[in-house]
Amino acid sequence: MLTLTPSQRSFLRAKAHSLNPVVMIGDAGLSEAVMKEVARSLASHELIKIKSHSGDKAQRESQLAEICETLEAAPVQHIGKMLVIYKAAEKPRLKM
Repeated sequence: MLTLTPSQRSFLRAKAHSLNPVVMIGDAGLSEAVMKEVARSLASHELIKIKSHSGDKAQRESQLAEICETLEAAPVQHIGKMLVIYKAAEKPRLKM
């Protein structure tokens, strides 16, 4: 899992504020199709929002951790049902 400094995390939270969710995690949880879509979105955008429809906070935390570990990404924020994730592209677009 990628780690961020507090200043990097703050910068990314500010950038993510205006973003809309690009991936939705439904009742089926983290299926293979959802993971592929998250990976594709991260490769395309670097910083994404994911909306989880799970009502259980612990389950959302688990989803965030699993996504970040599997895709070697960094968790930026988990607020409510929104998960914000960052993974630098091969040619980074965001200057931190």
